[in-house]
Amino acid sequence: MSGPSLEREHSHRSIHNGAFREARSLTDLLRRLHGERRTEEVHEVADALIEHWEKRILAHAQAEEEGLFPKKVERNPELAPVVHMMKRDHDLMRQLLDEIKVKWKQSGVNYEVFARFEALLLINRIHSRQEERDLL
Repeated sequence: MSGPSLEREHSHRSIHNGAFREARSLTDLLRRLHGERRTEEVHEVADALIEHWEKRILAHAQAEEEGLFPKKVERNPELAPVVHMMKRDHDLMRQLLDEIKVKWKQSGVNYEVFARFEALLLINRIHSRQEERDLL
């Protein structure tokens, strides 16, 4: 998820939208399976959802931090505060995912895990729209 597509608004927005839709879909599936008490499937979907956040969304965030953000600030130093906020959002998402992994291992999928997955979705949606508006 690095390279020229990070700097093209349409491509970048497509990356954001696709990753968000998949995270939303997996979160909804996890909630449904949990409600149906389908424990084995809950574990499989929780693993897939964690992997999705790590490999798609947070890997994309890392690529932005290493490529897109420095380029934007180099071209326009006034964007430094915006980039700082974008990095903070990424850090918050990483912290929430770390908490999910700990809580899931300790007590399984429960309200606290769901609350953090929902928080990830909210932060990600707000973050993506602001990034698209201010940096692309």
